[in-house]
Amino acid sequence: MNCSRVIARYIKAAGITHFFGYPGDPSVEFLEAARQEGLEFVLGRREGTAGLMAQAYGFLTGKPGVCMSTLGPGSSNLVNAVANAYLDKVPMIAISGQVETARDGLFTHQVLNHHLLFSPISKWAVQVQASNTGKIMRKALRVAMAERPGPVHLTTPGDIVGAECTDSEIVLPPMGPAAHGFQVFSTTGASTDVAAQIGKAKRPVIIAGISAQRAGATDALVQFAETVGCPVVVAPMAKGVIPEDHPYFAGVLDMACNVYMWDFLKSCDLVLAVGFDAVELIKPWQLTAPMVHIDSTPNVDQIYHAEVEIVGPIADALRALSDAYKGQARWQEKAVAQHRERLRELYYSGRVNGKLNPTDVLDVVRAAMPRNTVATADVGSHKLLVGQGWTTYQPRGVLMTNGLSSMGFSLPAAITARLIAPETPTVCFVGDGGLAMVQSELRLAASLKLGIVVIVFCDNSLNRIELKQMVKEYPSTGTVIDSTDTVQLARSMDCVGFKASTIQELEKLLSSKLPADKPTVIGVTIDPAQYLAQF
Repeated sequence: MNCSRVIARYIKAAGITHFFGYPGDPSVEFLEAARQEGLEFVLGRREGTAGLMAQAYGFLTGKPGVCMSTLGPGSSNLVNAVANAYLDKVPMIAISGQVETARDGLFTHQVLNHHLLFSPISKWAVQVQASNTGKIMRKALRVAMAERPGPVHLTTPGDIVGAECTDSEIVLPPMGPAAHGFQVFSTTGASTDVAAQIGKAKRPVIIAGISAQRAGATDALVQFAETVGCPVVVAPMAKGVIPEDHPYFAGVLDMACNVYMWDFLKSCDLVLAVGFDAVELIKPWQLTAPMVHIDSTPNVDQIYHAEVEIVGPIADALRALSDAYKGQARWQEKAVAQHRERLRELYYSGRVNGKLNPTDVLDVVRAAMPRNTVATADVGSHKLLVGQGWTTYQPRGVLMTNGLSSMGFSLPAAITARLIAPETPTVCFVGDGGLAMVQSELRLAASLKLGIVVIVFCDNSLNRIELKQMVKEYPSTGTVIDSTDTVQLARSMDCVGFKASTIQELEKLLSSKLPADKPTVIGVTIDPAQYLAQF
């Protein structure tokens, strides 16, 4: 086998079905090898959005998303997606072509130093050789999947991709975290009897994050919350790790109503950080209550101080604590319900009667879409409302980036979500600024016959930045987005396009039969005044 075939076989052996990219000369051998192995290639309209599709694949499946680019500008265009996966802790294998090894270091046309380019934003960056391709792929899969997961970047020189491989044995490494057993660490003199500590607390609370979602800890988390009577606040990318209609669900951190949420946490006297990754913090850590760290990795960030760390499989740790706890419910469901009611009231702050408010859009879409809908959210003011207000019932029911928080994420993510789960309803929320960055991918979604619903918040503004200008009493400079006719844009991309400027118009559109084999793009003209009250 040549080196490309070995790479493709490792990808297939890992259970990966799709890969995403934009090819160039060094990609020809790998494309053919992937075709022969039955891998489905998705041609993005640029390398950056193809990489975001791969990130969404990794987020949804738990397996590395694979993306591919050519050398030079192809590799530099891929940087943003790799960085996004790096901070969002999503497994990825990114592959970029390069000039032949004989010219590497001497030739300069379209040549970038991939090691220097990708090392700061990857868990590992390496150049593949014919003598080590199998070993490289084993390590790439292991590193990408190991906690905390992230991207690995492979450079494939032009004379290597088609060369005969002398290291071609396909042997997968262990790819999952430890199945059983955990360790308990504590500071000097601190008690490791966490169950007793919970029993002494009057107002304990859980903050659950993306590591808990990756670990499949939903059932154990729900069991613990019910056994202890403990409210659960979730980080944005972990939405759905506890169903949001559960009596002990207590809201989302650092989204809309963030002041109220932080005040709620400050009122608690014990905080259990369950799979919480500090990369999702938008506001500085504000809590002084005792902390217990429960995660697959130690508390290496030290954003908060935890006297006790339980390190290992998160679900096992939660079940052990549930079994050890013998006390009464620390919170009554009624008290958590009152907290949620107040949170909901604040969520609607700033709503303007007679206008189409951002929260109106989310309410109408949520009511029209099935319970199992997967929603993707872009970056901007609307993301903060989606994060708090879109009711999510299952893990990975919402896809967003909150580590790097790169605009342009939601449309590529929605394409991947519908591609790998064709029967699952999918809605994409995006601002007019975010769509402008990736709108060419609508044509890809149409060619793939994906019946996603794309909701475009149209306010002709980069609202998050404009709000900051308003606070300083500066004029709107460099933050105005020229209006685009979303109906004409959609039709030019072989999609169905509509406009809505009232609740009734949007309800009517969503109650009609939308095509199952073609994207529907709805430009909603909103009044952005509610954003000012919220943020």
